[in-house]
Amino acid sequence: MATAYGLYSHIRANRVRSIMLLIGLFFLVYVLVYAGALIAAAVRFPNAPLQSLINRALYDLILAVPFATLGTLVWLVIAYFFHQSMIDAVTGGEEVTRKDQPRLFNILENLCISRGIPMPKLKVMESDALNAFATGLNRKQYSITVTSGLLNRLDDPEVESVLGHELTHIRNGDVRMLVVAVIIAGVISFFGEMVFRLIFQSGFRWGGGRSSGDRKGGAIGAILIAFAFIAVAWVLSIVIRFSLSRSREYLADAGSVDLTKNPDAMISALRKIEGRGELPGSTSAVMEMCVDNPRSGFADLFATHPPVEKRIEALVKFAGGRDPGPIAIPDWRDPQAADEEGDTEEGEEKDDGGERAPAEPASDRPNPWKQATPPKTGGPWGRLRG
Repeated sequence: MATAYGLYSHIRANRVRSIMLLIGLFFLVYVLVYAGALIAAAVRFPNAPLQSLINRALYDLILAVPFATLGTLVWLVIAYFFHQSMIDAVTGGEEVTRKDQPRLFNILENLCISRGIPMPKLKVMESDALNAFATGLNRKQYSITVTSGLLNRLDDPEVESVLGHELTHIRNGDVRMLVVAVIIAGVISFFGEMVFRLIFQSGFRWGGGRSSGDRKGGAIGAILIAFAFIAVAWVLSIVIRFSLSRSREYLADAGSVDLTKNPDAMISALRKIEGRGELPGSTSAVMEMCVDNPRSGFADLFATHPPVEKRIEALVKFAGGRDPGPIAIPDWRDPQAADEEGDTEEGEEKDDGGERAPAEPASDRPNPWKQATPPKTGGPWGRLRG
């Protein structure tokens, strides 16, 4: 494959790699079907030689391929229409309008208008966690969900950067790719679990209840091979699915900077979100679509996101951003306590003797993250929303 240069070249190259991985994920469905056929052959012909069972399973696989393909496609069609409802049922996200969330709505609308991007639906879920994610398979379904905790803790430029991150996922087709990958991986997990349940519930009874000493065929070997296929298919489906997610986070961060022209806000947003994004009760499929997933895997093999440190390093190196280091958010799970803390910091500070002294006016404090607010001017459609 040719070397990719530039952001959009990397996006195209990554899309090709992702499609290849998705084809490999679909291929794993047939591996699972073959494993099931091998088990069925061992149960039906326990005294047959191993090679005979393998050939029989291959013949059954050829017959089953159309049905396996049709079943997977039906699963995809069902998910096409109902995946958003299922995600909302898990997260509790509710669609909002300008009247409900004027600040959030205006930030996203201005971002979309400035780049001619169709505006997705906006949803808010009540959670102290700091996170956001995008879902949908087409323009009518695309939506961005943010947590109330994120809205309360991030300033406008940071919220804009998070929304730009999710808009980039939508623009690049990441959301559609990830949803399809999750569905296919779900098919593999479902059928793999079903095969194991059938085997264990049957108590490995085949061949008319003969003892293991009477079995001179290759049934045991066939069963072991089938189990190995199922295990490998299941592990590879997870690795491929998570690889699809990991490879796209760097591009989404870069895409956000391309939209907002504010790498500092993206970095500070990541610093605030870091370690505070766990959505209670959410499945791994939902967490891997979020801005950050604090759940880690074994030796990062099952990690869905690159470490925040590496993402920030990339933004500093390639986008010229400034890293403020870890940002402490006092009592970030208790908004009332944090508000009281904020009032104390704004009104007074303690001197070395323990007494409180007047604080420096907020307007005089240097703020490297502050972004100038563009003037609100009129236009042919009336006042610009901002």
